[in-house]
Amino acid sequence: MPVVSGILLVDKEKGPTSHDIVERIRKLLQVKQVGHAGTLDPFATGLLVVGVGKATRLLEYLQHADKVYKVKFRLGVITDTFDITGQIMEDHSDDVSKLSEEEVLNTIKSFIGTYKQVPPAYSAKKYQGKKLYELAREGKIINLPPREVTIYDIWDIKINLPEVEFVTKVSSGTYIRSLCMDIGYKLGCGATAIELRRLSVGRFVVDNAIMIPETKNLDAQAFESLRELIIKSLVPLEKVLDFPKIIVNSQEKIYNGVQPKVEDLVEYENFKKDQIIQVFHDGKLIAIARAERNSEFIETLKKHNRNERIATLIKVFKEE
Repeated sequence: MPVVSGILLVDKEKGPTSHDIVERIRKLLQVKQVGHAGTLDPFATGLLVVGVGKATRLLEYLQHADKVYKVKFRLGVITDTFDITGQIMEDHSDDVSKLSEEEVLNTIKSFIGTYKQVPPAYSAKKYQGKKLYELAREGKIINLPPREVTIYDIWDIKINLPEVEFVTKVSSGTYIRSLCMDIGYKLGCGATAIELRRLSVGRFVVDNAIMIPETKNLDAQAFESLRELIIKSLVPLEKVLDFPKIIVNSQEKIYNGVQPKVEDLVEYENFKKDQIIQVFHDGKLIAIARAERNSEFIETLKKHNRNERIATLIKVFKEE
């Protein structure tokens, strides 16, 4: 079986963990090197960005991308997980009847901007090497310090008390369950998420994603058809990142760890010193590097015949 690499956009259904989806893809492709760029809770659906083969080495550059979610939550109910799968700890339904739609709307909009958010105890965030939900199940509730998150925008707000739904664009690391809970706290009644769907990660959108069903329910023909669909759907390494590109005249130098110099450049886009850049040869991504100087300075170096280093290699993608 030929070696496959690329980014796969998966539309995760409700139920399985992100790790479950990764295991399904490993089994289908018979490839060990599979990972994802950001967990989705089991009760959540939507876009899971999965890296296969060499593309797993690009995932770290996608994990910090902005994300868009659609969420529905219920005011007046507080659960231990901040979502409907948890145990109800408090019920303040009577307080919700005192709220006006305008008050709810204004409170939701007040969260647009940057604020300090406390991660829920039941989350995939780690504390001393263990995931918080693992510690919570052991009865150890760890209160992590709040972290700064940004809510860029909230739109398509629909209020049908006690339920509310909206779409929001947020910075990486934002917990939508916590956002719903914080809105509920500000309204004086608490809240819990009942539906959550991730619509996008950076420039990747769920509309371009495919479903990956449980493989044990597939016959041989369906298994093979799904495997072929996955391979066909992989986004090649060359189309994954948005970093500036440089094109070099030799891949062998790069493969041998030789840092790119002025004489190696065929073409380049504008970049700043210390910026991450992509190194291409013959239309293929062969490395990720960090710029050692601004691109504007390259013409000055050429003019003075100074064959200086222009970038430091970070990752090299050798042909297999």
